[in-house]
Formats: sequence, C-alpha cells, structure tokens
Amino acid sequence: MSRILAIDYGTKRTGIAVTDELQIIASGLTTVNTKDLLQFLKDYIKNESVELFLVGEPKQMDNSASESEVHILPFITTLEKVFPKIPIQRVDERFTSKMAFQTMIDSGLKKNQRKNKALIDEISATLILQSYLYSK
Repeated sequence: MSRILAIDYGTKRTGIAVTDELQIIASGLTTVNTKDLLQFLKDYIKNESVELFLVGEPKQMDNSASESEVHILPFITTLEKVFPKIPIQRVDERFTSKMAFQTMIDSGLKKNQRKNKALIDEISATLILQSYLYSK
C-alpha cells in the first residue's frame, strides 16, 4: 500500500503528516516553509509512494470558507498540475490548531515549547490525517 499525506497549509509554514504504508497510523512528519513546500513534496515522493493528498479545509462556524481559503485554492491547483496522478481530498480542519495546542499541554510540554508554531502546524496536520483515518 501507499501512504496518505496530510497538509496543513499556511502562508508561512505548512505542517505535514503521513500514514504508515498500511494506512493505520498518522504521524507528524515535519513543518516546512511554505515557499519550499512543492520541492519538499517532490523530494518526498521520489522516495515514498503516496496515493492521496489530504489538504486541510478551514471553515467558519457557519460552514462558510475561511479567509485563508484564498491562499489554499491556488496551492491545490498547482498541486494538481505537479502531481496529476495523486488525488486530493479536502478535510475540515476546524479547531485543529486549538486541539494541537491542547495536545501539547496534555503531553507535558513546557510553556516555551508550546510557543513553537511549527510544532503546532505539524500536530494540526496529524489531527487532520487522524480524523480522515477515523472516518474511513
């Protein structure tokens, strides 16, 4: 089997999570500068088989699109062009940042460590991926 790769897209940083090859476990992979994201994905896919991209879909409480969606849609268009054989699915990412922060607290990270926004992005991507796996 191939991996599923989840992307928590941000204008500065993007969190990435991935499944194991059996698609059972979601693990945080890394956080990359968004300007380096496509190259990171190209390099990763050279070494690993990916069958699906999950891209977080930020929504408001009333289910309307979040303001950040205007940045995500052009990225998705580029992703489709660069990787035409890998399908893309959107996953509601409401509350993932808050849940990521709470996960950091629950795991005992000190206040200084919880300020690491890159770690929050990576955990958010993991939560997006985990919610997708639960829904399958």
